[in-house]
Amino acid sequence: MPRVPAPLLAVAAIFSVQFGSAFARTHFDEIGPTGAATLRLVFAAVILVAVVRPRVGNWTRRQWLAAGVLGLALAGMNSLIYLAVARIPLGVAVTLEFTGPLVLALVQTRRLRDLLWALVAFAGVILLGLGSTTGVAVGGVLLAFGAAAFWAGYILASSRVGRETPGIDGLVVAIVVAAVVVTPFGAADAVSSIRADPWLIGVFAIVAVLTSALPYALELIALRSLPTRVFGVLSSLGPAVAALAGLVVIGQLLDLREVIALVLVTAASVGVTISRSRDAVVVPVTPGD
Repeated sequence: MPRVPAPLLAVAAIFSVQFGSAFARTHFDEIGPTGAATLRLVFAAVILVAVVRPRVGNWTRRQWLAAGVLGLALAGMNSLIYLAVARIPLGVAVTLEFTGPLVLALVQTRRLRDLLWALVAFAGVILLGLGSTTGVAVGGVLLAFGAAAFWAGYILASSRVGRETPGIDGLVVAIVVAAVVVTPFGAADAVSSIRADPWLIGVFAIVAVLTSALPYALELIALRSLPTRVFGVLSSLGPAVAALAGLVVIGQLLDLREVIALVLVTAASVGVTISRSRDAVVVPVTPGD
């Protein structure tokens, strides 16, 4: 992983999350959004604990606190976005959710070109939302904005966990915390659905890998060397990838305005990546910058 560029890890995580979420959405009628979020996090926690076997015996209170905060952010982000997607189209929900990292990028920027790329990405996200041809429920919009706030918190908390804990041990503990927090709200739906269709166990084991275990690990590693303000703008690829996942998995079509929006967010993501690469040639980037 140290040889793989951090921006590439972040983009791979985005593709994994959005296609996994689209796949999960196709099963909401069977299990419901809270049941789906519960199975996603529980399976992710089980998989990561079994594979990683985190060593936490010598952890300090500071390390436990960092992982706990990240777990709460994960719980809120996962639950609210699934509840939003159950009420509004996937592309719209993801568009609104991405206002979290974009606002974070705007707040943290220190250079004019970072600010310009953030504004380009933000314009694309807004245009994508306005381009939706499907009615949007107010409740779904509020839930998506709630997920956006938790996502901004996740970026900050993940960066801190990456600095304070070895490997991905902190991530594993955080996902266990998130699973514990969410389970009381979705356990009933999850258990009853599995009794009716045991194949859902395999389905959401795959969803857990695609939407939690793999992307969060990739993001945590990326954030060790990628500034959070750059990660926030790079994450603007999310709506474009979500639209693509919606087209491929769910069959949602794109109109001209949505295509223009996708071009804007993609251009911003490519621009900030190129900008960072050029800076790295002159001034080496150390972990935690």
